[in-house]
Amino acid sequence: MGEPAGIGGDVTLKVWHLHRENLSPFYVLDSPKRLSELARGLSLDVPIEEIAEPAEAIGVFPDRLPVLPINLPAAAVPGKLDPTNASAVRQSIENAVEHVMDGRASAVVTNPIHKLALYKDGFEYPGHTEFLAALADVQSEPVMMLAGETLRVVPITRHVSLHDALDLLTADLIAETTEITVAALKRDFGIAAPRVAMAGLNPHAGEGGAMGREELDVIGPITDELRAKGIDIRGPLPPDTMFYPAMRQSYDVAICMYHDQALIPIKTIEFDSAVNVTLGLPFIRTSPDHGTALDLAGTGKANETSLLAAIRMASLMAQHRFSGRSVPAPTK
Repeated sequence: MGEPAGIGGDVTLKVWHLHRENLSPFYVLDSPKRLSELARGLSLDVPIEEIAEPAEAIGVFPDRLPVLPINLPAAAVPGKLDPTNASAVRQSIENAVEHVMDGRASAVVTNPIHKLALYKDGFEYPGHTEFLAALADVQSEPVMMLAGETLRVVPITRHVSLHDALDLLTADLIAETTEITVAALKRDFGIAAPRVAMAGLNPHAGEGGAMGREELDVIGPITDELRAKGIDIRGPLPPDTMFYPAMRQSYDVAICMYHDQALIPIKTIEFDSAVNVTLGLPFIRTSPDHGTALDLAGTGKANETSLLAAIRMASLMAQHRFSGRSVPAPTK
């Protein structure tokens, strides 16, 4: 569902309406009434059909959008947050995780949530990713990958200040993040021997200690240890030269030290097609790389490209993970 006042419903309807013939079946955890009213407001011919079980989506999907109902306590008005509906947003996430954990669906694709609305309802997690990890009882720190057609990046530290990122940037965290990433590239992306580029932290990767010692004291030694374990990894590399076209062709993922070091290049290069992938969970989870865009909700102007890419990536990842087995429909 995502935030019901945001563009999640708009882009979901657009994806089914415009692209369903080239997609694996999916179903929506949302209010059928809300989606029907939204489709009429957007002048989209999207017939809605309620389903009771995920398996029903496969037969319904070609002709109607399958929706597994989530009750909204209050009517959703595009662009206007109502914390009353936070419980429904939370329920949609919980139900999606339940479905993938018990094998009734193959992946979770999440629409953007609005954290402030959830916080007002007592939501105790920093964001979507942490909530998903808690639902799956994952003890290790989940890994965020942003993936596009020509670039994949992983920030080791995420939504913290640069000051705090320096304290969090330990050898153990770098190693754990890299190993989770490599395992996911093998299992879910079909890359037998992933090539990893490890970014430095400082300008020119520290310039031999002249511009900082993190590369010499932390990043370099743990990169050497990972290489000794058999991981094809280079670095620490100067961050300012890692992302030009020829360099990008030489690796399968860039491990970056902090949020903007990873997200600035991918959003510059793959703004409309980048997908947020959570690694380290016991199930596949992707999401579009944009927010709730309250100002666009209900206007018909929201671009569905990123959600479309997220659904396609979830489907491809499921094909790799469940190769040789029947794959249930992705869930959202």
